[in-house]
Amino acid sequence: MTWETIEAPPGLAPPRPITVRAQAIPARHSFPEHAHRWHQMVYAISGVLTVAVEGHSFVISPEQAVWLPTGLPHRTGSLLGAEFRSLWIADEAGRGLPASPTVFGVTPLLKALIVEATAIEGEEDRDGYAGRVTSLILDQLRRAQALPGALPWPRGGSSLTLLCEALYASPADPRGPEAWGRELGMSERTLARRFEAEMGMSLRSWRRRLRLFKAIELMGGGLDVTRTALELGYGSTSAFVYAFRTDMGCSPQAYMRGRGADRFARPQGSRVERSPVREPRQG
Repeated sequence: MTWETIEAPPGLAPPRPITVRAQAIPARHSFPEHAHRWHQMVYAISGVLTVAVEGHSFVISPEQAVWLPTGLPHRTGSLLGAEFRSLWIADEAGRGLPASPTVFGVTPLLKALIVEATAIEGEEDRDGYAGRVTSLILDQLRRAQALPGALPWPRGGSSLTLLCEALYASPADPRGPEAWGRELGMSERTLARRFEAEMGMSLRSWRRRLRLFKAIELMGGGLDVTRTALELGYGSTSAFVYAFRTDMGCSPQAYMRGRGADRFARPQGSRVERSPVREPRQG
């Protein structure tokens, strides 16, 4: 299936100091590549977004957001549809924030502030309340932790897009590199080489990260741990719990209780010892 293009609204005014835009994006729709004369934070209230920037593409969930500095060309879309918020931030207000594109965790407080800023957008700030909300948002952005674990996504038109879209829709799909190579008309070795060159990791590592990403999405939608494990193709609930704990440093139950976005980033130097476990069959 092809993707449709959404035109950006005309006459965009610069933020003073923050403008919040709320928008729904249908499945398989995207904005064409563009840049702003101000900083931007892209965040999905629900659903997931694909963001392409500087030759790379990745997916973010409602636990994540992307910081895009002024003037950086980017493209935003959604495979399955999403409700998202764009925070446009004036250059002077964004001092001290990253000078390069950054994926970071969204804390419950930052999410609540974004929701509130959306609700009061455009209202006259007679008592300074909107200004205080703006200040808190900027404070939260400066305290946000960068995440090393964003889910890479193929660039538009890549032959790998079919593969990644199929695995995203059905993460329990058992086909390995040899079967997918036949599907895409290339050898297993060529597929492995192209995947690693474009995505920066092996297909096996990407599938593991995809399952972690989908686990958070599914549990956030109300599925329990056992059903989530089955949906992701794990042979048992304990195998899923072990894999989740290895990558996240806590159990799925503990993560969902805390909804702590900062758990995406494990402190440097930490290590979780591995032991044999039956994971989904994969390539």
